[in-house]
Amino acid sequence: MGTVIITGTFVLVVLGFGNPLYWLAAVALLYVYVQYGRDTTGSSSSAAPPTPAPGPAPTTYKAYRARRDLQTKWERRYERERGK
Repeated sequence: MGTVIITGTFVLVVLGFGNPLYWLAAVALLYVYVQYGRDTTGSSSSAAPPTPAPGPAPTTYKAYRARRDLQTKWERRYERERGK
């Protein structure tokens, strides 16, 4: 995806020598790409909810429940903040 954007920007800049509006289009294309198109996961448009730092696997059921409850709390917070 990035190479398509760079190539399109280059073409618009080259065409811009005849019509400066193409330069504005190139800048707008780069702006939109930087704001919305740089997804590091590459698979979906919504990022995963933030999770607590991974640690060692829980050794007891009580530790497992505490970790699971904390994960649920983070997921609810993420959904509430994102409005989903």
